[in-house]
Amino acid sequence: MRTVTLVRHAKSSWDEPGLSDFARPLNARGKRDAPRMAARAVAAGWQPERLVSSPALRALATARIFAQALHLPSADIQLVPAIYEASPQALLDAIRELNAHDRDAMLFGHNPGISQAAHLLARCPFDEMPTCALVRLRLDVKGWADVAPGCGTVLAYEYPKKGAD
Repeated sequence: MRTVTLVRHAKSSWDEPGLSDFARPLNARGKRDAPRMAARAVAAGWQPERLVSSPALRALATARIFAQALHLPSADIQLVPAIYEASPQALLDAIRELNAHDRDAMLFGHNPGISQAAHLLARCPFDEMPTCALVRLRLDVKGWADVAPGCGTVLAYEYPKKGAD
């Protein structure tokens, strides 16, 4: 059995029109929501062994905020370029390539791929994940290489406005 948490990056800024999509930073809401969502993960007792992120600035910034809350070195965040603008299949491939010794990982990515990958793995209580949402999945597999569509079960689904709805 493996556990993966899929996290959509926190809200990014569109304030600088000349900035590439890849280089967009978090906006004020993203900087507020990411620590709150990371605190929920800590309060729930989640302790991933590996953080894996798209190298896009907004995803990496979100991953760094989670790393700090989880007391993991941000230098240990594994950057996977294929996660940026990834299809659901590419995200499944990234999960299959996780370190065999790790049993719990957290992956930071982008929509629509991250939401679609969640739906590919499990029956999810959402259509599309809002920014900074996360879905924690139990994967009924022996190893990461065995991850296949439908092998997951949703353990938790959290998003910034949950409880305020």
